[in-house]
Amino acid sequence: MTTPPGRRERKKAATRQKIADTALRLFAERGYDAVGIRDVAAEADVAVTTLFSHFASKEALVFEQDEDFELRLTRAVTDRAPDDPPIPALRHEIHALVRHCAADSTNPLWRMIDGSPALRKYEESMRLRHAESLATAMAADPSLGLTTTAARTIARFVIDAYSLAREAADPDTAVDEIFRMIEAAWAVAGARETVTP
Repeated sequence: MTTPPGRRERKKAATRQKIADTALRLFAERGYDAVGIRDVAAEADVAVTTLFSHFASKEALVFEQDEDFELRLTRAVTDRAPDDPPIPALRHEIHALVRHCAADSTNPLWRMIDGSPALRKYEESMRLRHAESLATAMAADPSLGLTTTAARTIARFVIDAYSLAREAADPDTAVDEIFRMIEAAWAVAGARETVTP
């Protein structure tokens, strides 16, 4: 049974969310480049040091769900039943993320990201980090029978599925199409589990 977060954890989470919400609002109103870290801290009524204790950089303010996404992907591998292959669970997580990112409410955010070289670079490094975390989780599971190279390759495919599908005319169909190729790669990698449709 999971223990509910204590008062301190709830307060920290609320402060983090307040900072992120404030930053996104300011970026939408003034433009990403026109808003500085001090502007966000002042508007959120927190010290700059408090902001940096929650977010490592200005770019991280835009991708405030980054850690949650990474955790969800690795848990799709580590928390599955022993006989369940991870690919269907990973497909489910990518579908959920793509649906969230393709929603009308997130379109202005993605236009901002696409229009900023700094944010595009940050997103690329974030995707590489997610792929490495996912690869580590897969390679560490002896029941999967993947080499490190195979785990890293499959993980990169899974992470790239998200960005490719997000840009597609029909994101849901794109995720399914991409995952058929991932399933083929999984079979070629010699994984010990069979992938179910």
